[in-house]
Amino acid sequence: MFTLRECAHDLAGVKRAAQKGPVFITDRGRFTYVLMKIEDFRQLTNAGAPSRSLLDVMDSLPASADIEFEPARLEGVVKPAKLDE
Repeated sequence: MFTLRECAHDLAGVKRAAQKGPVFITDRGRFTYVLMKIEDFRQLTNAGAPSRSLLDVMDSLPASADIEFEPARLEGVVKPAKLDE
């Protein structure tokens, strides 16, 4: 962990620390930034992987036609609509 001021004075040291793992940087005592190697960032975010649409993700799910599902009715939670007024 480094303060923002320490980063400004010792960037080389911060970069060396980032070679070992993520470096958390504070500003006025609060964590505000993280410095990490680009390879670690890409692995963390799946950067470079093709993005998938919601439909693609849903198509890849196992078939669920044989799953029985009957949600419980929410009695008393929702008031009936008054359509005659």
